[in-house]
Amino acid sequence: MEIRLGELTFDVLVGGPEDGNPVLLLHGFPETAQSWDLVTTELNRAGLRTIAPNQRGYSPGARPTDVDAYRMHHIVGDALGILDALNIQSAHVVGHDWGAVVAWSLAIGQPDRVRSLVAISVPHPNAFSWAYHNDPDQQERSWYISFFRQEGKAEEKLLADDAQVLRRAFDPLPDERIAPHLAAMREPGALTAALNWYRASNLDEVSLPPVEVPTTYVWSDGDRALGPAGAMRCGDHVTGPYRAVELAGVSHWIPDERPDAVVEAVLDRVG
Repeated sequence: MEIRLGELTFDVLVGGPEDGNPVLLLHGFPETAQSWDLVTTELNRAGLRTIAPNQRGYSPGARPTDVDAYRMHHIVGDALGILDALNIQSAHVVGHDWGAVVAWSLAIGQPDRVRSLVAISVPHPNAFSWAYHNDPDQQERSWYISFFRQEGKAEEKLLADDAQVLRRAFDPLPDERIAPHLAAMREPGALTAALNWYRASNLDEVSLPPVEVPTTYVWSDGDRALGPAGAMRCGDHVTGPYRAVELAGVSHWIPDERPDAVVEAVLDRVG
């Protein structure tokens, strides 16, 4: 379905019974809402209502050109607006990669709208920020951030030779899983909009409040972008009920490789 928020129109995949417990699923870079397909099928079968939007920059109708339009408070506002449009007062929130950053931000700033949180790959912003500024391993893993912030150069490199660099970023996923995302990133202005999330981000060390809602953090030891330093510190920034799940031998793309683990984490939080 399409949901219009002001001048922006978002494409949103909604499934499951209308009276089911709502689960908001937020994708990361450079994916689309279809990254949740293997997860939503099982959540819907369990009686949950799933809401998976193509976020700002990923929906063709919600693709502003100004970098400042991709500041996190705007993106959090999009998520809240989508819930409002569906008359959902509060939801279980699940986020992967950049979607996890949005989910953490929602839980920190609007805890009354978040029944529970399942954050995948990216830990609490304080934990990641500490690792980014202090841990040599995480600093090495994060080399791509400065590259992504180079306007024009990053787009050219990522899309060259039939998007070979972008394709390799998805290893080890099969072609059928990445095809929808590659097609979306080839749309006019789409890759620039997706990269604007990085260009608008604050790289200074942050100190945000802890999360009070029930939280599960899922991390995989085969993640090339996010190391153990931030993962181990995540629980230090959650005061509500907390569970950490470590997946062995799994890459960054947890919803694709281990949808069962994501489903289990969500169902455990929904109760």
